[in-house]
This record gives sequence, structure tokens and C-alpha cells, in this order.
Amino acid sequence: MAASTIDGALTVGQVARRSGVAVSALRFYEDRGLIRSRRSAGNQRRYGRDVLRRVAVIRTAQRVGISLELIAAALASLPRDKAPTRADWSRLSRLWRDGLDQRIAQLQKLRDTLDDCIGCGCLSLQRCALRNPGDALGRSGSGAHRLQIKAKA
Repeated sequence: MAASTIDGALTVGQVARRSGVAVSALRFYEDRGLIRSRRSAGNQRRYGRDVLRRVAVIRTAQRVGISLELIAAALASLPRDKAPTRADWSRLSRLWRDGLDQRIAQLQKLRDTLDDCIGCGCLSLQRCALRNPGDALGRSGSGAHRLQIKAKA
């Protein structure tokens, strides 16, 4: 593995290898403001070592279903150019806990109502709460209620 630059900054390739994240993903994260780099005299990206911990936070949060928007907001609350700490992670995970609990409850409800469809086979739009939840227009009868075809005169 190539050595880092004299000032300790890492190249995009080094960050990719050490974090297990593709170079394209790092560029995407940077475009979204999740991580930062500075440019060398030759206009190449250089990252501080703190970016490795930030990428770990991003990947872990994504793995549990946190949106990039929420991750970006959380990372913006942390000091710049400093690796997130265990205390930072605890605070961020507490912020995300309610949303995760709500999604878990939704998934459990979905799992529990899935049995109604297993023997059905039709996934009826009139009856199926999974295929067409909260179908207000379905109470008006079958067919496309939002399409209004005007007859030519």
C-alpha cells in the first residue's frame, strides 16, 4: 500500500482501500456533503484521517436504513476535521432510534398481515391491504377513477 502524503492526508484510493468503499461512492458522499476533502497542488483529492471514521458511520447508518439526508444532518452536527467518537455515535443513534422503531413496527405489521395474502393468490385491489393500503378510491368501485376520458363531440 502506498504511503500517505507527508502531511498525513490520504488519497482517494487509500481511503477506498482502507474503508472498503468504492472511489465512486466516496465522490458521491463528498458531492452530498457527507465527507470533505481538500485539493493538493496537483488538484487531487486529499482526505484527513477522520474521514475513515466518518465513512464507517455513513456505511453503518445506511446498513440500518438511515437516509443519506438524515446522515448528512447528523454529520453536520459534529465538529469538522475530527473523527466521530463513541459518544458522538451514541448521540446520533439515539436521534435515529424513534424512526427505526417506527419502521420496525411497520415491518412487523406487514409481516403479520402477509398471511392474509398467502392463500388468496389474486392480490385483489378491492381487499388487499398490502398491495393497495388505505385505498380511498376503491370504495367508489373498481376502475380508474382519476382518468377522465372526454368523448369527442
